[in-house]
Amino acid sequence: MLYTVKEVSSLSSVTVKTLHHYHKIGLLLPREISGAGYRLYGQEELERLQQILFYRELEFPLEQIKQLLERAPERLSVLKRQEELLLARQHRLQSVMATLRHSIHCMEKGESMDHSELFKGFDREEEWREALEEHNTHLQESYDFNQLESAQIDVQGMNEQAREAKAFMDEMARNLQAGVVHNSPEVEELICSHLEFMNRHGHAVSAQDFAGQTRFFLSDSFHLQMLEGQQTGLAYYLAAAAESYAAMN
Repeated sequence: MLYTVKEVSSLSSVTVKTLHHYHKIGLLLPREISGAGYRLYGQEELERLQQILFYRELEFPLEQIKQLLERAPERLSVLKRQEELLLARQHRLQSVMATLRHSIHCMEKGESMDHSELFKGFDREEEWREALEEHNTHLQESYDFNQLESAQIDVQGMNEQAREAKAFMDEMARNLQAGVVHNSPEVEELICSHLEFMNRHGHAVSAQDFAGQTRFFLSDSFHLQMLEGQQTGLAYYLAAAAESYAAMN
């Protein structure tokens, strides 16, 4: 069954103007255009639009969404990755919303909110510094580098990046356990999404840079132990995957 642009707009709540724009930039092409000039969309186009909307919910720019979808090996792996990122954001927002509702409740009752409840959902900078202390000590002792010295921590950014990094490494570990080869389309897409996220959050990391980082992980006892502690062989699998991805990009 084919749908007109107006029918797709009604189904998806995406405006006709936006659908026209997606067509213009090559993000979402109609299945065909009728003799009367009507854009017609089928099942595959509707599924692609759904994926676009998931990425938009995560605030991905349209050009990056286009690149990601062009490289996507198959729909299921993309959806699983989007689910992880959305769940991470949902968890953070739920915590913040709970604090907001508690604040409203206390104000309506004319009560002062307990100080220990005021900032739930907003992890403190001190907590991040404590969490990074062991890693920072290792960097100081091994490489005479202090990553925390005079550095101001963006708490919200660190929270989001930590969740994304965990989701990325968990998925890499699952691929390793499932016997997915390191240079498979699934793994390439996973690395692509991870690098897109990092670059979007202020870390200019190329495919070659990432490969260099993973080689460093193999030579550094702290990082090697951390990765191998999560899953035996993960550090080597990650390095091989990063090298393969860099060679292709």
